[in-house]
Amino acid sequence: MQISKNEKELENLVSQDTDLEKMYNNIISVPSIGKITALFLICFTNEFSTFEKPRELACYCGVVPFEYTSGKSVRAKPKVHYMANKKLKKQLHMCALSSITYNPEMKAYFNRKVEEGKNKMLVLNNVRNKLIHIICACVRQNRHYIIREVA
Repeated sequence: MQISKNEKELENLVSQDTDLEKMYNNIISVPSIGKITALFLICFTNEFSTFEKPRELACYCGVVPFEYTSGKSVRAKPKVHYMANKKLKKQLHMCALSSITYNPEMKAYFNRKVEEGKNKMLVLNNVRNKLIHIICACVRQNRHYIIREVA
């Protein structure tokens, strides 16, 4: 009961600002991106004004691993920076799991990469990155996501 009350209150707050409502609706038009994830992204990115490129947002969300290298030697396997936003990363992880289950386009991508011999977590991280790029494209172009048919 309290959760539904809070959700209605959040929806009322979003509906008071037309630009914010458009952005919110564009984000939730992406399959597997829910209301809470959309609100997290809007809040943490200051309505997508903090980051100029989707790659920067992906780094902030902890989706892009970096190698620790010195010269020719690679000293450790690629890791995510400790300052990454772990709340957003967790939200995007759940969205990616949902996406590879229900979105035919992402499901085909996931299955193709796993058949190629890639690690499942690596491919899931790539799906998270793809979701961020899709969301940023929808917000930047001010349009809803269009689901494509998988051939």
